[in-house]
Amino acid sequence: MILSKIEHYWTGRAEGYSQVNQHELATGQDQVWFREIESHLPKERNLKILDVGTGPGFFAILLAKEGYDVTAVDYTEAMLSQARKNAGWLADRIHFFRMDAQKLDFPDGTFDVVISRNLTWNLEEPQKAYSEWMRVLKEGGRLLNFDANWYHHLFDEKKRREYEADRKQVETLQVEDHYTCTDIDAMEEIARQVPMSRTMRPAWDLEILKDYAAGKVQADEQVWKRVWDQTEKVNYASTPMFLVSAVKG
Repeated sequence: MILSKIEHYWTGRAEGYSQVNQHELATGQDQVWFREIESHLPKERNLKILDVGTGPGFFAILLAKEGYDVTAVDYTEAMLSQARKNAGWLADRIHFFRMDAQKLDFPDGTFDVVISRNLTWNLEEPQKAYSEWMRVLKEGGRLLNFDANWYHHLFDEKKRREYEADRKQVETLQVEDHYTCTDIDAMEEIARQVPMSRTMRPAWDLEILKDYAAGKVQADEQVWKRVWDQTEKVNYASTPMFLVSAVKG
């Protein structure tokens, strides 16, 4: 079952990925991200926010720090352990649960906002995940999903050349190569088995979500310019992050 392989991979990545989040929290990237997120949130402050695939807790922590009622879920217990550790004194303010993003254990209409980053691409059933995320949103609630066409280069020769050019540019500019801290073979094996690696997005996301959002769905393909630091921009030049947002109705 691919889900167990994904869990095994991210269990092994938990500590290293946590260090990435710690760097973001320590260098002011959390405020860069919060300003972006805040621009899409409803104006009231007593929002209930669900962070799906929280990983080491980056979104959950920065939102809890700003006073929001945050619930964070992840399928990998090792990630949740890192998230609690990274949250420090905020851990008691965040509701952490081990849960499958494709099968949430929350009643319909529980949250005002559902947010996620770098999750959808490595799900076995992303369409089912979207259905669940919209289900747990209140009417008028908002979905914010930040993602990219990660590993699309495995199925597209042009993208493969662009990916290899990124690796050369990283070496030339002598910046940290974000791929060196991953088990590339294991991740590529998983990427070949999940549907999103073959799909050009965010067009797919917009098509899926239009049935849930009554037309109130859009994509921002320039968000990476606002939220990535320079090292990320060099590492992922061929794989820019996008934001898919939707309002339930």
